Amino acid sequence: MASSKDYLDYILEQLSGLDDISYCAMMGEYIIYYRGKVVGGIYDDRFLVKPVKSAVAMMPNADRELPYEGAKEMLLVDDVENREFLYELLEAMHDELPAPHRLSRD
Repeated sequence: MASSKDYLDYILEQLSGLDDISYCAMMGEYIIYYRGKVVGGIYDDRFLVKPVKSAVAMMPNADRELPYEGAKEMLLVDDVENREFLYELLEAMHDELPAPHRLSRD
């Protein structure tokens, strides 16, 4: 099941207080970026984030779910109505996330 544009728009609205939020559509789902780093995505109308230490600490009881068959587990963000929590979560996660990959143009 692909994610709806309406759910993406809702999550983007919830994150609108943060600078440099972007997304990329991919195979019916959406990858979410914060300041150039992948924090997670929208999969089957669920907001899932990478299970970095800060995210696990902030959501110790979060369900671990697969975004798609064969993927690594991610954390389900079930408190998407709480903007302040979402801001704190993404801010806390940012430094732990890997830098974006740069493609070589040789």
